[in-house]
Amino acid sequence: MLFTDTYKTIEGRSEGIYREKASKFLAFALPVQSEEEVKERLAGLRKEHFSANHHCYAYMLGYDHSAYRMNDDGEPSGTAGRPIYGQILSHDLTNILIVVVRYFGGTKLGVSGLINAYKVASAEALSQAKIIEKQVFDVYSVEYKYEMMNTIMRLVKEEDWQILSTAFDTDCRIELRIRKSRIEHFAGKLKRLEGVNCKYLNTI
Repeated sequence: MLFTDTYKTIEGRSEGIYREKASKFLAFALPVQSEEEVKERLAGLRKEHFSANHHCYAYMLGYDHSAYRMNDDGEPSGTAGRPIYGQILSHDLTNILIVVVRYFGGTKLGVSGLINAYKVASAEALSQAKIIEKQVFDVYSVEYKYEMMNTIMRLVKEEDWQILSTAFDTDCRIELRIRKSRIEHFAGKLKRLEGVNCKYLNTI
């Protein structure tokens, strides 16, 4: 995948429903930021729908789509998690969890019937979602002497870098949020300044 510093996700929770031969498939699309949050959302839905027969899901995490998982939760292998995941891929989304809760209606649907049910339910939830584009930023800590204050602050203003926090003393520190595609430009500007140390902290 070519690098980009933007990604698509959903703004908030959305829901969809599909019925087939008395079975009911309730789909929930949720924005998530971490695997820990995925676990929390799954636990909440399992509690909310404790009498359901299956809680199948798929998720994608990371601006670079680096973490994902599918789970059939007792359905025949490949009939639930994979079609749910397919909808995430087809919409090019990340930082998203889709859970499809099935209430069994007494009639088996077969492999193709299950695949279609989980796919359509997921697609319905996504059709109700507001898809948004977000930018990827790196956070850097910049340390410098107090006498460099005016130079640093003028640069921050000129380049429109976002200040997250500051600590002013004899030795000063400022945390900045820089768009990922502008990191080389940012580093180049600071390299020209003597006595300025720059450290990468994290990506948001």
